[in-house]
This record gives sequence, C-alpha cells and structure tokens, in this order.
Amino acid sequence: MPTLPREQPGPPQPHEARRTAESFGADARRYDEARPSYPAGLVDRIVAGSPGRDVLDVGCGTGIAARQFRSAGCTVLGVEPDARMADLARAHGLRVEVASFEAWDPAGRTFGMVTAAQSWHWVDPAVGAAKAARVLRPGGRLAVFGHVFEPPAEVAEAFAAAYRRVAPGSPFSGRPARRPLDMYRAGYAKNADQVRATGRFHEPEQWQFDWERPYTRDEWLNLLPTTGGLTRLRPDRLAAVLSAVGEAIDALGGGFTMQYTTLATSAVRTTA
Repeated sequence: MPTLPREQPGPPQPHEARRTAESFGADARRYDEARPSYPAGLVDRIVAGSPGRDVLDVGCGTGIAARQFRSAGCTVLGVEPDARMADLARAHGLRVEVASFEAWDPAGRTFGMVTAAQSWHWVDPAVGAAKAARVLRPGGRLAVFGHVFEPPAEVAEAFAAAYRRVAPGSPFSGRPARRPLDMYRAGYAKNADQVRATGRFHEPEQWQFDWERPYTRDEWLNLLPTTGGLTRLRPDRLAAVLSAVGEAIDALGGGFTMQYTTLATSAVRTTA
C-alpha cells in the first residue's frame, strides 16, 4: 500500500530509504505475480488525455502498469533502479533503463506521458515533478497513481500485532493497523502541491477509482511479502507474520474480499 511522506524531523522520508526502495527485487517474480494491476478506466483516461502514445514509466518495477499501457497501444520506456526488477520487465518485452529517476539521463528525449505507478513516493520530491516537466512535451500528461488497500480489521490487527513482535524497532511497526483513506488522499494532495510548485503544469486533478478483489488465504500470503514493511525481514520473522495473518484469514473462512481504492494525481504540462 502507498507509503505516505513524513514531515521532518523524524524518520527518513521514503525517497531517502534507498535500501527499502530497492528491496522489492529480492523476489521479483513473486512481486510480478502477486501485485494487482490498475483499473482499465484509469489507463484509458491517462491515454485519452495525452498528446502522444509514448510513455516514460518511472519506477516501472516488473512492468505491471507498463504492460497495461502497451496493451492500450502505447510505446513504453521504463526507468527502474533495481536491476532485478528491470530484468523481469525486459523478459515481458519492455524496454527498461536501470537508474533512479533522479539520476536518469533523458539524453534529449521527450514523452507524451510520464507515469508513476505505486512508485512516486520513492522519488525525491525536490526533483521529481520538475524533472517530469522537463521530459514532457507541451500538453503532455503526468500521472502519479497507486492503490490504497486495507484488509478486514481482523486480518489487519493480526498483521500489526505480529509485526510489532518481530520487528519492534522498524518504522513500520509504529503504524496503526488500519489507516483512513484521508491519510492517503493527503499524500496525493502533497503530490499536487509539488506539481504546482514547478509552475510548469496546469492545475493538477485528483482522481479516484474504487474496485474490489477477492483473496484466498494463499493469495494474500503470497502478496504480503512484496510490501515495503516485509521485503527486508529475516525469513523466520517473515514466517511468523505470515502464520499469524494466515490464522486470522482461516478464522474468516479462508478468504476475504479486499476493497481497493486507486488514487491518482494528474496534470498537463503547459505550453510555456
């Protein structure tokens, strides 16, 4: 689920936590299999509102969103800091350059769309929006989006309690078991503020897509290790968390339906 930026002073902001940001490739194949895709309506809206069908996908990971844009008739170039994730995206037939967005060299290239699917919080906010403006053609669209998902209270509480036991010193362990949607909306409002601050975009838009997906016990336990709080846990600690969550899901009958919300901040590059 999206990680919201934190105010300083305090723990490092997400873009500063590079070891976590670049830890998802530890099991890239599981990530690719377990992570959900994005609402078709979101992809269609981004493509329909853009002047061209060439996409720069920032933090493309294994290419989950990039493949959806390719299916919508776009050509896609991914930028991904984790070589393991990039290799799997390439195995899906995508073009990917290995670099953080901050360090990536566009070499004079420009695009009709810049997208960031579940990845923008890993980009330095002092760099991201301004660099997106530089590589977008006039009229091009920036779209930053990600999922908000909170499992049923019984599952969330079991996860939070187990995580506090096995990783009491982690910044993730101090979070409440469930967080209101408004917390995530606030993060996307900050994205909009960063876009406005560049002076190179029209007024940002905030989009929301609500949907749901059923999960079996095994499906959810396959997805959990791909989330930021778990990618760097020792195997024994991870197993303890998954066992506790599995027991909670068993008590619900072996599965549950997840209510997803996909949030987006989108803005069009000015002609000036």
